[in-house]
Amino acid sequence: MVRAIGAGDTMHADFGSGLYQGARIGIPFVTVKRSHRRVPVSFEYAGESDPGPYPIPRGVPIEGGRDSDGDRHVIVVDRGRCRLYELFAAYPRDGGDRWRGGSGAIWNLDSNRMRPRGWTSADAAGLPILPGLARYDEVKRGRIDHALRFTVERTRRKFIYPARHFASDLTNRNLPAMGQRFRLKAGYGIKRFPRQARVVLKALKRYGMIVADNGSNWYVSGAPHRGWDNDQLHTLHDVPGRAFEVVDTRKLPRP
Repeated sequence: MVRAIGAGDTMHADFGSGLYQGARIGIPFVTVKRSHRRVPVSFEYAGESDPGPYPIPRGVPIEGGRDSDGDRHVIVVDRGRCRLYELFAAYPRDGGDRWRGGSGAIWNLDSNRMRPRGWTSADAAGLPILPGLARYDEVKRGRIDHALRFTVERTRRKFIYPARHFASDLTNRNLPAMGQRFRLKAGYGIKRFPRQARVVLKALKRYGMIVADNGSNWYVSGAPHRGWDNDQLHTLHDVPGRAFEVVDTRKLPRP
């Protein structure tokens, strides 16, 4: 699988500080209060989307910027209700009084309940996006205590736990399934890396990263923040695909 993705290709931190082509670098998210106004959302894939309404603030950050033609994820956390709202291909209508999305999911953060089998979410694997992002507050404290989200160009027509959905017609068994977990090899030396990169690499050794969507190979996702040091994060681009290994998760406990 590593060779099929690209053993000589290198990982990429798909997040950082500042702007790239006029947009913040990474997948942004916002938090709202329980009392925040919720708005209706219509979906292209309505049969696999949670109907809402969604508490989307005016001016909410959209992945890639408001003029983006990419994935256009919108992520909102309602701290009072302990709910996570995620949209894919999100477009505001009527000044934000309503929205149009490709797909959407609402997650109860008090529960381990998953999407119905075969359902997408705001991500191709049917997983929540926010829990898989590298976030600056975690790196600042010196520890990321969860797996990260990453993308590969080609996936297989298959999903494995914890994924619930596939997005490919390819059947080559060398290609990873959605939900496939990889980890940085235990023997790969990380002492030479600067602090921010080293914290990310420690997490990739202990918790690994999970295939969540089709995209550029070895691109690891994170949330934008002014505290990121882009020079430090760019050193992650020296880590080759051959430094990772596939984890057989079939016998791991499932909550």
